[in-house]
Amino acid sequence: MVKYGLDYTRCRWILPLLLGIGVIFGIIALAGRGWLESQTLPYVHQASLWESCRRPEQGGEWTCESLMGYAWGRAAAATYLVGFILLVICFALAIIAFAIDTLRFNFIRGIGGLLFVAAVFSIMGLVIYPVKFSTEIEMTGINMFSWAYGFGWTTAIMEICLGFFFCCLPNYEDQILGNVKPTYFYSSP
Repeated sequence: MVKYGLDYTRCRWILPLLLGIGVIFGIIALAGRGWLESQTLPYVHQASLWESCRRPEQGGEWTCESLMGYAWGRAAAATYLVGFILLVICFALAIIAFAIDTLRFNFIRGIGGLLFVAAVFSIMGLVIYPVKFSTEIEMTGINMFSWAYGFGWTTAIMEICLGFFFCCLPNYEDQILGNVKPTYFYSSP
């Protein structure tokens, strides 16, 4: 944004937009039923962050069991949910920070720190879930952690990367605000 001369007024909404995309990915991960799925026929197992469903054969009825009955299920859901709530708070703070005409760079660095905390909570939930699920729940056939679980990891990676951007942005305060004279590398003969 700074190095190539992009105007701050045109690019100021890129980081809040990326945070908004992270929030959407987090919603998909929280609501998605594809945290774990059967990989091969017969497709008899499907799980979300909240419940595990199985059926006896390919055309049967699904029977679901809540994962909130397990301590690890509550821990995984709680830590991922705390990380998601912190991400939503960061999104709201970023909208406020970038909407103000005079940008408060220390405020932006605080958002970056909060994003790192959100990433830690999200990663804790994303690690607890597969480790304990595969040891505590009986699985038949070949299973894979699927698309909703991938959206959860994408959200966590976005939190880390955006945390770096929000923490490093104040280092370029003068360039962003236009307080530095441009240097030209071409000189006429």
